[in-house]
Amino acid sequence: MNLNERKIKILEAIIHDYIATAEPIGSRTIAKKYNWGISSATIRNEMSDLEELGLILQPHASSGRVPSDKGYRLYVDQLMHYRELTQNEINFLHKLIISNINQIDYLMQETARALSVLTNYTTVITEPQVKKTKLKHVQLVPLDEHSVVLILITDSKAIKNIVVNIPKTPAFDELNRYTAALNAHLAGHEIEPVGDDAIAAVLRESNLDKKILTPVMNAISETVRGEEDVTVYTSGVKNILGFPEFSNIEKAKAFFQTLEEKQVLITLLGGDLSENIRIVIGTENDLAEMQECSIVKANYKLDGSTYGSIGIIGPTRMDYMQAASMLNGIINIIKQTLRAMTGG
Repeated sequence: MNLNERKIKILEAIIHDYIATAEPIGSRTIAKKYNWGISSATIRNEMSDLEELGLILQPHASSGRVPSDKGYRLYVDQLMHYRELTQNEINFLHKLIISNINQIDYLMQETARALSVLTNYTTVITEPQVKKTKLKHVQLVPLDEHSVVLILITDSKAIKNIVVNIPKTPAFDELNRYTAALNAHLAGHEIEPVGDDAIAAVLRESNLDKKILTPVMNAISETVRGEEDVTVYTSGVKNILGFPEFSNIEKAKAFFQTLEEKQVLITLLGGDLSENIRIVIGTENDLAEMQECSIVKANYKLDGSTYGSIGIIGPTRMDYMQAASMLNGIINIIKQTLRAMTGG
């Protein structure tokens, strides 16, 4: 779509001012605020052309204009630029990630919280899927006479602690034999559900007690199966109440109910395995409940493996440049940190 420079300036002015005020923007407001040396009548004519092109709308006959979803789409695709994060923002995010990198689940929680605070929108993050990573280390630690703690560590630095009940806890040195046998058979391999064949193989080569080994191996299997489901973290869900578009209680309720559905959130973040920032605007959402919202989302990866997805959700009037810039910044920091931690 070819627009002359003046139409582009007017469209950008309407988008920026509407994002800031949530009020329809009139030609007089633009003429006074931007002082471009053109009359409000000329601006009004240009706005009429933009409306015919479907880029802006007039909510009421006597009101100014607001951007349409099509107008936002043109803006984010052709006019918007990422801004550089401030040094304070970079320092804050670096500190957050470095301090939590050894606990991926806690890192995701804190990242979601930080993004919701920095953007004032709702943040959704999926945790890396353990089934796509490799088991780095297994450790058994005695807990009491009839139970041990099974610690699973993956190459993505995810740490899982599981209490396993067994007939009788072996002595410490004996328990180390179980740890060594498990690491010999499982460490360095992609985690898959553990079957009878795997248990038999360990028993055959290690001469261990089946009554102890079996519940431990089953615990590994059950943990893996549980981890095949994506873990989703949300933060700032109530931030939506701060926007006048959601002052209607029914509309806000529908939004909250949508974000309570785990599979819906996974679907909202899905659709593309690239690391590129993707922006879904208003009616581009398949879900009717989300058609007054936009989603800025991306995947974070390392060495071609998908580690998870991050999405920022707000009203269609959201500050796309802020959300996209913040998401781009944190994706880069997470990627650099994970690469440094894994030696990639």
